[in-house]
Amino acid sequence: MSPKASSEEPYPRPDFVRSKQNWKSLNGAWDFLFDDEDIGVTSRWHSQKLPREVAVKGSSASNLVSDSQSETITAKIAANPENLTHGNLSQREREAATNIKQKIEVPFAFQTLASGINERGVHEVLWYQRSIDDIRTTEQKSKGYRLITRFGAVDYEATIWLNGVYVGSHRGGHVPFDVDITDAIEICMDSDVGQHRLTVRVYDSAYDLTQPRGKQYWGAKSESIFYTPSGGIWQNVWLESVPSARLADSSHGTILRSDDVDSGLLHATIRVLGRKTGQKYSVQIEGSYGEIAVSKSEKKYLPKDLDYLHLDLDLRLSSEQQSEVPESALLASLNNFRGWRDGLALWSPEFPQLYTLTMRLFGFTDTLIDEVNTTTGMRSLDWSSGTSMFKLNGQPLFQALCLDQGYWPNTGMTPPSQSSLKADIEMAKAMGFNGCRKHQKVEDPVFLYWADRLGYLVWGEMANAYNFSNEYVDRFNQEWIEAVKRDLNHPCIVTWTPVNESWAYTNLKGSVEQRNHIRALYFMTKTLDPSRPINDNCGWEHVKTDLTTFHDYADSDALSNTCAILKGGILGPKAGRPMFVEPIPGRDDGGSHVEGAVVICTEFGGVNIAPATDANHKGEWGYTTAADSNDLLKRVEKLVAAVVDGKHCSGFVWTQLADIEQETNGLYTFDRKEKLDASKVRAVIANAQQRYYSMIKQCRANV
Repeated sequence: MSPKASSEEPYPRPDFVRSKQNWKSLNGAWDFLFDDEDIGVTSRWHSQKLPREVAVKGSSASNLVSDSQSETITAKIAANPENLTHGNLSQREREAATNIKQKIEVPFAFQTLASGINERGVHEVLWYQRSIDDIRTTEQKSKGYRLITRFGAVDYEATIWLNGVYVGSHRGGHVPFDVDITDAIEICMDSDVGQHRLTVRVYDSAYDLTQPRGKQYWGAKSESIFYTPSGGIWQNVWLESVPSARLADSSHGTILRSDDVDSGLLHATIRVLGRKTGQKYSVQIEGSYGEIAVSKSEKKYLPKDLDYLHLDLDLRLSSEQQSEVPESALLASLNNFRGWRDGLALWSPEFPQLYTLTMRLFGFTDTLIDEVNTTTGMRSLDWSSGTSMFKLNGQPLFQALCLDQGYWPNTGMTPPSQSSLKADIEMAKAMGFNGCRKHQKVEDPVFLYWADRLGYLVWGEMANAYNFSNEYVDRFNQEWIEAVKRDLNHPCIVTWTPVNESWAYTNLKGSVEQRNHIRALYFMTKTLDPSRPINDNCGWEHVKTDLTTFHDYADSDALSNTCAILKGGILGPKAGRPMFVEPIPGRDDGGSHVEGAVVICTEFGGVNIAPATDANHKGEWGYTTAADSNDLLKRVEKLVAAVVDGKHCSGFVWTQLADIEQETNGLYTFDRKEKLDASKVRAVIANAQQRYYSMIKQCRANV
């Protein structure tokens, strides 16, 4: 069970829980003010309560933003490339007005109904403020515990003050960060009162197309494949009391490599934060399965010159330990080779078996300083056997994935609750999908927590920008690395996808610089995590990739013809672009498909049901249109067959799980209601997977 705050909210990071958790949610009502003329810092709003109101001067028509750039970029990347942005740009021109201080419900973006504000206009500078108290106990204060404010995600640049004292900042709208506010609290003259003023200023550009924004539109109204933006705080915020020397999470360097299923060893790199020079610390890790203790490492001292160490833990159960595992904990019988191997419990969508890990940090007197509980799933991935097969634990795996973009009707990119993340996975599995490509979004970590437990494959992705520049390179490198580090200990993650459809890379045909950055992303990711494949530029114009992925929204007959042929079909141009970048004579060798590489159709389908003709449904669309639910089911069956029966693809990504705003091509509506019988879709996908595995079996028999 996850620990609860006093407000009974579940802990926001159930994948990394301290045994003596002391935390408090800061979700809820905050004071909130738009700062459209960016005067808050010079007026020192952070040193006082936010003003009740602020006047906004009108701006002249000469300050209008040209729409030519936005129109050009949209036309290049949108699914249906017409002049989408004409007459729909967020202009800098505005009338004189007065912004009033309001209450906003954190963690919902101000553009959403759930925030209590529901404002869709352009506001680039936002101020948040609320009172907090020091949640550390008297004993914790005496032991030097630190008080940390944790932010799940703030889009895009955040600056934080406590009682007017600057305590930290962060750039990057999709990844977490922590701010240590201990010193600012302790120097405050009013510290004994218990109430302290926490102030956050956020800058989120509505116009800068080098800022990673994913599907968040820069226009005044969402269109085509772009949706309502999500500015400011949009994931959980909470206080936490932690030991001054403590175990680090994955974002700060603790890595749990769980892919060595042959030896049964977990290879752990455990990092310690807040180490004091000259102090001795030791670390221990223990693993259990089904409440049966499996193994415990010896205590190992940190080297004098490092704040991390390596530990191996054997997670194979002895015969005696296997006999003690309760039936309720056995997702697969002990003699099932797909679930168990030499006493090692394997993780898979079919059998999502997890080990509980307890990491402990001891002081020089052997006193327990910190203890953290997490989980891991032992599983191996193989994408380079030269057989065109993606393998999980040595067995062929057909990935039947859905495109999941993580938007909800009243809350935007923020899930309405932790349970809604679990529900989306359950809905996808009900239709037969064994995973998702989490598209243009770094999802709330609770999603991965449930994907681990429910057996759900996830492709990790980041929100892309739309223009290439040195500033973009710096921004994207930082945020992508932080995203990978946050999530790399989850067994459900099976592929990394840094770039989608050349977004931001507008000249891969002729720019060596743009190609080299994609190569750099490939090798940076491979350095961080050599255990997973990298899909460098999903859809087309691959530069350096482990997987050959393509997007094709043609109807079933045309898609069937494409998928039946590798050269000239799958490897032929897509959306007018080559599948692999071609050589630039004398400057760049280009890229090419490696014979025997895994091929996956990572976007197809996108079928909507013909919408009603009334004004409420104006603008709703799909790539192709079905007449009704029965017709939609037939199209799903034909399109899935087109991909699978071509005998070249070892997986697909169906677009998409649920409708989002005007893009109504989901299998569920925006409010998560079935458009067609889930069991019938499940049967279609199961039959297709069976045909794939039968083909593999036949090929092996012929060899």
